[in-house]
Amino acid sequence: MFKILRCAAIGVLTLSLTVSLPAEGASWPPAPKPTVVFVHGAFADSSGWTGVMQHLRKNGYPVRAATNPLRGLAGDSAYVADFLRGITGPIILVGHSYGGMVITNAAVGVTTVKALVYVAALAPDAGESLGGLSARPVEHPVPALPLQPVTINQPDGSTATDLYLDLAEFRATFAADVDPTTAANMAATQRPLNATATTDLSATPAWKTIPSWFLVATGDQTIAPDLQRFMAQRAGSHTIEVKTSHAAMVSQPSAVARLIGQADRSTR
Repeated sequence: MFKILRCAAIGVLTLSLTVSLPAEGASWPPAPKPTVVFVHGAFADSSGWTGVMQHLRKNGYPVRAATNPLRGLAGDSAYVADFLRGITGPIILVGHSYGGMVITNAAVGVTTVKALVYVAALAPDAGESLGGLSARPVEHPVPALPLQPVTINQPDGSTATDLYLDLAEFRATFAADVDPTTAANMAATQRPLNATATTDLSATPAWKTIPSWFLVATGDQTIAPDLQRFMAQRAGSHTIEVKTSHAAMVSQPSAVARLIGQADRSTR
């Protein structure tokens, strides 16, 4: 509380501030929990994070999902960065698959992001592309993705190519441990990746200055587990391995939520 004191000798008013501190043995009130922001990757949408969000809400975390445009790395990253700047307070930024490339770029210069969490994701270094990084030789590679290209007409009259996963092979490639009905729905509602995003070059990575956590999906048939391990080690990420498909956030939401909790507690 504030008190106004009069100095009798010189007739000057001075301002005294009394600060109330916790009683001896008491603790400060806990800091508010960070907002967890999710970024989906290609062939998916934000609904894949639903199970993880439910776990986090039960533990008091505010959650948001940024819709990833999937049109190109620079534009996608700028879009997500603007989304992050509209959130007050600390943020834990979580990316899946190609969403890992986006968070790697979007978090640069956003000072409220205190941790990055990669879920079966790509974590590029400067100058790397999705296509180049995915083709990096590893001891145990995965088969080439069963992509279906679709030609689209753009507003300026030019054409471009969108990439989908083949519906018949979607579950085996992307969501092998997800129940067949859910996997069929995921395949039918998948959002395509513009082909230009496969060759766009990544800029200086946020993981060089922001601590990171990484869930390696050991049954992944989209991004080779060995490649995930390489990227996690290179980024200095705190790493866990989970026996799951590429769609780890759908089949193992509690494991993803626990990893996010670890990232929060370690950066408080």
